[in-house]
Amino acid sequence: MTLRPGVTWDVPPVPERRYGGTAMAKIVSVPARALAAYVVNPTARFLLRAGVTPNAVTVAGTVGVLGGSYLGAKGHLVWGTVVVTFFALTDALDGTMARMRGPSGKFGALLDSSMDRIADAAVFGAVVFYLHTEGNPYGGMVAAVICLAMGQVVSYVKARAQSLGLNADVGIAERLERLLIVGVGGLLSGFGLEWGLPAALWFLAALATVTVFQRLIHAARTEPADAAPPVPASPTHAMPPAASPSPASTPAASGAPAGVPPVESGRDDS
Repeated sequence: MTLRPGVTWDVPPVPERRYGGTAMAKIVSVPARALAAYVVNPTARFLLRAGVTPNAVTVAGTVGVLGGSYLGAKGHLVWGTVVVTFFALTDALDGTMARMRGPSGKFGALLDSSMDRIADAAVFGAVVFYLHTEGNPYGGMVAAVICLAMGQVVSYVKARAQSLGLNADVGIAERLERLLIVGVGGLLSGFGLEWGLPAALWFLAALATVTVFQRLIHAARTEPADAAPPVPASPTHAMPPAASPSPASTPAASGAPAGVPPVESGRDDS
């Protein structure tokens, strides 16, 4: 988008997320844009005018996800899913608030990533606990553990690639998609379909694994070509002549008798 000179925009344009052109990305992106335009942006403006900081929203959202996860672990899948989904939206809200407020240091990004990992662990930990109480239908506990592990790897690959100057911002199952899939499964099981949550978990486990390899492959393709290594010196090259000792370093100049080496001082002057 080209901005005209002298025009100030209240909200900077949100950058596009790269998925590799998958159908899921197109399905999710349309309602996500509408949600941002009509819900997230106005709420972010209101909270900023009220003096609420993005970091406070980040922490509050994580606390809410912990509460929803507890409800789900106790078997209240519908209410647990509703609470987790509502507070998970703060992941978009705090980022929008930070963009509106302008640069404010790097701690907010670190806090946001840390709270996301805590929230993800709470959600899948609650799922494992609930499935255990239900007798582990369809091996859902195994799928939940795979989802938790691969979800952490998905986030790690992106962060590590960025720290190395590579680009791994791709994937069909990022955090938003993972939470949506688990939420749909929780609602299905909450309304009486026992296979709903395990089926969603196994589906998500496959998508998360694919996402890991997508990011690794994309990062490898974005690595710049290494510079040509330096040519080692040929052993036949003539060595530079050794520097002749200064008069002050000779035994005669230092006062030491001929044939007696000078005493080392033990100091490293290099």
